[in-house]
Amino acid sequence: MITTAPGRSAGGTTKAAGVDGPRLFNRLCATCLTLFALIWLVPFFWALATSLRSDGSITQHPTSPFAGGWSFHAYSYAWDHYPIGWWYLNSLVISLLAVVFTVGFCSMAGFALAFLRFRGRGVIIALVTAGLMLPTEALVLPQFIEYRSLHLLGTYWALVLPSIAAPVSVFVFHAFFRGIPTPLIEAARIDGASWWRVYASVCMPISRPAAATVAILTFINSWNAFLWPLLVLNQTKSQTIPVGLASLVNNSNIQYAEVMASSVLGFLPLIAVFLVFQRQITQGIATTGIR
Repeated sequence: MITTAPGRSAGGTTKAAGVDGPRLFNRLCATCLTLFALIWLVPFFWALATSLRSDGSITQHPTSPFAGGWSFHAYSYAWDHYPIGWWYLNSLVISLLAVVFTVGFCSMAGFALAFLRFRGRGVIIALVTAGLMLPTEALVLPQFIEYRSLHLLGTYWALVLPSIAAPVSVFVFHAFFRGIPTPLIEAARIDGASWWRVYASVCMPISRPAAATVAILTFINSWNAFLWPLLVLNQTKSQTIPVGLASLVNNSNIQYAEVMASSVLGFLPLIAVFLVFQRQITQGIATTGIR
């Protein structure tokens, strides 16, 4: 009895430590996530507070977000004096077109690489992989020469077409389609379904998480694009939100409140998209295995 008591005590201690271990890990994760959330929310709060102040109070007390009182004058001034409505419309049309074409073409490419066996398949996969390594800035000059020769500069298509060739989106669909059970595809083929019918009627209806992930990421990347729209779009009303906001900054006379108000109006749609579709983003990342 005396020799077994310490063993029981040690076992009970080990069991208690094993139970407390996951709780401590969860608390540590929750603490880290809270700290990161606070760090990310500070710039948003600062931009919002600055947009509600006057330029005089911002110049006199730049580090005090509550000095001088708050008002919505900067928002009304920015909306009345700048073509923000046109910038919103341009960004929305370009982002939606990019989403539609990217989901359509990249899903077909991922389906072909996942199920079809053809000559040169390995070379295509290698080229798509190489596309992941190329920085966007390295493609600016060749793309500019190409679209200038096609007379597409200054049009929406000059911004939509480059976003369609997205290697990341191809790999998202490829990873998802590879997880579909092979007997399901074979059963559809035995029943006489063509590869197009298998893609449209079997694979795409069950690939909604992957399609939602690609659509949301494409929308965000297209909305936030700056360098390529700056080079392609030359008229003020045809500019997108990031390019239009950059044009508001004047080195001689910076209107801080108006610039911050325009910035808040620019990223509010992205926050709304993420809050509405955050479940789809989480499911898509968990299903397709993106890291």
